[in-house]
Amino acid sequence: MTSIETHPNQIDANSKPGLGPQASCTNGRTFKVMRIIARLNVGGPAIHTVLLTDLMNRTSYPTTLVTGVEGATEGSMRYLAEERGIEPVVIQELGREISWKDDLVTLWKLILLMRREKPDIVDTHTAKAGTLGRIAAIVALAGRRKRIFHTFHGHVFHGYFSPRKTRIFVRIEQILARFTDRLIAVSEITKSELIQFDIAPASKIAVIPLGLDLGPFMECEQHRGELKAELRLPPDTILVGIVARLVPIKDIEAFLTAIQRVRQVHDKVEVAIVGDGELRNALEAQAKALEIADSVHFLGFRKDLPRIYADLDLVALSSLNEGLPVSIIEAMASGCTVVSTAVGGVPNLIAEGETGFLAPPGDPAALADALLRAIEAKVRWQQIGRRARQQAASRYDVARLVSDMEALYAGRDSQ
Repeated sequence: MTSIETHPNQIDANSKPGLGPQASCTNGRTFKVMRIIARLNVGGPAIHTVLLTDLMNRTSYPTTLVTGVEGATEGSMRYLAEERGIEPVVIQELGREISWKDDLVTLWKLILLMRREKPDIVDTHTAKAGTLGRIAAIVALAGRRKRIFHTFHGHVFHGYFSPRKTRIFVRIEQILARFTDRLIAVSEITKSELIQFDIAPASKIAVIPLGLDLGPFMECEQHRGELKAELRLPPDTILVGIVARLVPIKDIEAFLTAIQRVRQVHDKVEVAIVGDGELRNALEAQAKALEIADSVHFLGFRKDLPRIYADLDLVALSSLNEGLPVSIIEAMASGCTVVSTAVGGVPNLIAEGETGFLAPPGDPAALADALLRAIEAKVRWQQIGRRARQQAASRYDVARLVSDMEALYAGRDSQ
């Protein structure tokens, strides 16, 4: 990534980035959208914002994407933006950590950018960008007609911070919600939790599930056998995969403990952990301590996910908190059998025994039991995968997402 001094779409006093091509509209009117996300680190929010930026540019809502900088261990999905011809506006001070100095600089740069570009719509994603982006819109666009939206891809109201800090974040969101035209939740359960925390009334929260480019996953069978060959595993190996950032909220520790229990029953079970993060060294040490290290393959961040899913017999998720996990939708589109903790929007995705198997969060024994139930259902994997694939294709395609967002921006949504 180039530095702020040389990047043509980074913000300084002399730069004048545009808001993208002006898409045609039947009534001749277009509406500028400024979409803001804290960083394009590996995960669902980055995929979501890049796809929306690309596809909304082809509608009446030409969009610019504003982002910060990924952390050293988070991985970057900036390549996805490049593949789609998107050059994000980069604010170097915008990132994961809270810093009064950097956050004030970010706020000022956002205000300058909004005053210059005068967007009709400001749409923010993730907590940090949601806070700074909405404050900037309130200040910079005062007196102008504008609409402000914020998407909750999940929330940080449990499992992330201390009770005191969590109360502060809840209060900030409650205040900002008053100045936000609509809040967007990626699942009904996320909406229910926002109401439970008194963030906003139900009438102000629209439910718009993720929409993904599922084509490569629907056709992943062409890669079957490649990953097991790469890992030098026999074809009859039961390969359990987990695709996740290696961070505390994903609770990979519980997953490894569960795998140890499973291998006491099925010694042909092997594990592929796809992802990276701050806990990798600790997780590798845990696998060694559990005496399963020879059966746990840490693959790091991978771009060839359809090839990965093609050989996964089971796809697991052990998170303590989620919004609507992209890895589960991708796994379903790939025809995999899913075993997941019942957090966030997962119960909207997985029906026990029908499209996957569920376990309570934070309980390695229960997760092991769910994995064992899935293994015992091996004769039904093809049937379960077919149902899961049909559900993913019908509910989570990107074309549906664009249609939903157009309706929301135009005030035609029925939420």
